[in-house]
Amino acid sequence: MPCGILTAALAVAVLSAIPGFGNLRHSVALREPVPIILDTDICGDCDDVLALSLIHALESRGHCRLLAVTISVDHEKAAPFVDAVNTFHRRGNIPIGVVGQGGVVEQSAFLSLVDQKNADGTSRYPHDLNSGRSAPSALAVLRGTLAAQPDHSVVIAQVGFSTNLAHLLDSPPDEHSPLPGIELVRRKVKLLSLMAGAFETIEGNSHYCEYNVIKDVKSARAVADRWPSPMVFSPFEVGIALPYPATSIERDYGYVAHHPVADAYIQRNPPPHNRPTWDLTSVLYAVMPDRGYFDLSPTGRVTVAADGFTRFEPSPTGRHRYLIVRPEQRARALEAMVQLSSQPPCVGR
Repeated sequence: MPCGILTAALAVAVLSAIPGFGNLRHSVALREPVPIILDTDICGDCDDVLALSLIHALESRGHCRLLAVTISVDHEKAAPFVDAVNTFHRRGNIPIGVVGQGGVVEQSAFLSLVDQKNADGTSRYPHDLNSGRSAPSALAVLRGTLAAQPDHSVVIAQVGFSTNLAHLLDSPPDEHSPLPGIELVRRKVKLLSLMAGAFETIEGNSHYCEYNVIKDVKSARAVADRWPSPMVFSPFEVGIALPYPATSIERDYGYVAHHPVADAYIQRNPPPHNRPTWDLTSVLYAVMPDRGYFDLSPTGRVTVAADGFTRFEPSPTGRHRYLIVRPEQRARALEAMVQLSSQPPCVGR
């Protein structure tokens, strides 16, 4: 049982025994954990690693259930690294799928950590998936995972390129589901929360083309145009407004000699660099949309131009919105992300 669910259940049981609280068990219902799929380009930047750790902490607290991780970058070490982070958090059996050949190819400053050994020759970051080449396709993992879930229940957090989700939309019926991809999404997905785009001027540039979009513009356009469930974009400016404090990397992860999150951050860009929290914002909203960490834009429609520039047009019938972080929300949102990302693995998991 996840730690958070255990704590809440114990609280209900204790209070129910107090005179006057006899009906508490019936009046207080534990919210079902959010079933979530993380689609990530974990490779170039370390915010993906922080975001994955944040999801594990939320699961340990009973807020979500990580169904699968799919990888949208073609790098042989990406899947083993994800497996190492999952194993660190006592969840090494989570399905992992890869985009494979044809996906965006990138170099990484930190994925090689997965090959490091201790002095006794054991793996510094234990994992049993040794190469992305032996992992199943992201499309198969997405279709199989969605088909097994209740209708309109799954949240997908896309914190990388749109390649895998565009492939999902175009996929035909298969052994996992008789539904074509777009209908499978329509049937199963409740929300797509994605880190993509920019809707404000960035450092004087009013035509800023955000990285996750420009690396696969064709797929980003397909998802923006055709994705049938509600979409909430976390734009570039939100992550910039919430820089992850390097002091946390230096102080909060020292409960083990080698922590995959802190080590990846340091390999990517050592402290005192404060890295923006782009991907963390998408997963925090995906799991906890009603906690007031962010505001939402009006409904509307996001379009992606041929060069990757994103534009938002308000519309009462639109299915798109984007996150807004007000100055008075920043401290609370950042504190939540710091505390969750650095939370030790749940004992007994």
